[in-house]
Amino acid sequence: MGGPRQEQQPAVDGVDEVAPGVIRAQLPIEMPGLAHVNCYVVPDGDGCAVIDPGIPGAGAYDTLVGRLAEAGFEVRHVHTVLVTHSHPDHFGAAGRLVAESQAELVTHSAFRMWWSEGPPDPCTQIHDVDVDDLPQGNPWEGTTPWGGAGFVRPERLSFEPADFVPPTPTRRLRDGDRLTLGGREWWAVHTPGHTLDHLCLFDAEEGTFLSGDHVLPTITPHISGIAAGRDPLASFTASLDKVATLPGVRRVLPAHGLVFDDLADRVEGIKEHHVERLEKVRQIGLALGESDVEAYSHELFRPQVWGSMAESECYAHLEHLRIAGLARRREVQGRALYAILA
Repeated sequence: MGGPRQEQQPAVDGVDEVAPGVIRAQLPIEMPGLAHVNCYVVPDGDGCAVIDPGIPGAGAYDTLVGRLAEAGFEVRHVHTVLVTHSHPDHFGAAGRLVAESQAELVTHSAFRMWWSEGPPDPCTQIHDVDVDDLPQGNPWEGTTPWGGAGFVRPERLSFEPADFVPPTPTRRLRDGDRLTLGGREWWAVHTPGHTLDHLCLFDAEEGTFLSGDHVLPTITPHISGIAAGRDPLASFTASLDKVATLPGVRRVLPAHGLVFDDLADRVEGIKEHHVERLEKVRQIGLALGESDVEAYSHELFRPQVWGSMAESECYAHLEHLRIAGLARRREVQGRALYAILA
């Protein structure tokens, strides 16, 4: 087997211009399958915009400030912070950065932190998301939808709550909205699947596509069965098809890994991976007979990665098969059991 995937490589020191008017700063993180997040800085005459400023925590924030300095900016120069989606390696430092810079905080209209109680603010119009896909209550507490053990709340991970300022968006984008960054117009491209609120950006003038976690260069994004809609795999596939047809994309800036140029080819590779995974899940189910999600996940994944994330991905694929009429689900003592229909 080869070495670590691009997304698993440690953060590189320094900053570099990876597209016209876009500077990349890699920030170190420790998350399953990931060792860095790409924070992008877009300068203009008024200062700069910062995209995905990384995880919460005092040490992480100091690294972010240091990278900004290497790019020639202080925190006070930041006028816009954009978060591509509601995962803490992307939004974690956004609240503090906004508080200290008085910047605008831009997200998709359905942005919602994992542990927020209830649906998004009822005053917020969720134009891109079906109301039935919105999570109710806190989907991360208690047992999972398939009856497994609950997830650890993100704020209990490797940082002190005092180091975290909750992000409050001041501008929420919908699909097709326009945003000016670096003196150029970028399109907001809503790409649900990895999360319900995932947002990509496209600069048609330069052919630069900022893909967040939607399209990564060497791994496939995690498709969660929690808080990502009723059929996140179907949403993800549709979002992949959507971005593959964007005209004139010349370079892709992912949230993890290195810049690449063939968006359509990478999209096909990711789609093929999920077709193969669905077939593998089908074959596992035919061999096991009616079983719970944990049993499926133990056949689908290596023991090193068993647990909530593996089960969540497996659950998303099983629900996709069920909705497609290829599997049957029933509840027994609070646990979901799935049988593959031959």
